[in-house]
Amino acid sequence: MGGIGHNGGPSLERGVSWRRHCWASARERLVPVLPIEVVRTRVKRAQALGLDYRTYAGVRAATGHDVVAFLFSSNALRVSLVRPAMPVDRVEKLAVVQCGRLALAVAPLSPGMVAAANPVLDEVHPAPYALAGFGEMRERVRAALGRVPADQVILVGDLGLERDWCAAGRLAGYLPAERYFGQ
Repeated sequence: MGGIGHNGGPSLERGVSWRRHCWASARERLVPVLPIEVVRTRVKRAQALGLDYRTYAGVRAATGHDVVAFLFSSNALRVSLVRPAMPVDRVEKLAVVQCGRLALAVAPLSPGMVAAANPVLDEVHPAPYALAGFGEMRERVRAALGRVPADQVILVGDLGLERDWCAAGRLAGYLPAERYFGQ
């Protein structure tokens, strides 16, 4: 046993396979075995959210909470000045999602234009500017969420800089639009 600061893990003098075995057995003891009814309930919830079970289980494991809302960027919804209506497949998917549906309108779009593209959305707010600082991103994302807990919201985006909104708002996770909408 090591001195102060030692975490009680396997000794580094032993081989790699021994350390792998020790950490794997510790992980097995740490992760609980869920009853089949809990797994079935979570599979149904993942389907109601339009997520695959693996993604849903990952969010549940990381946050310890259920998903209560999605925050979509207007880019992920495929709303633009040229094509102000959302594609039919996205409208149909959002219509059946059983949780909150929030959106961020990326400039030059206004929240009203995005709301008109799909009236199923619960609320639409202006998105952070492309070159916004971290503080401004946090304020915009938090304003869009209102009283919804941030760690229970998944951001569905389409651009790399939208991933930063997830970190700024301390959201539960980020999903690329192609993965969520299945394209």
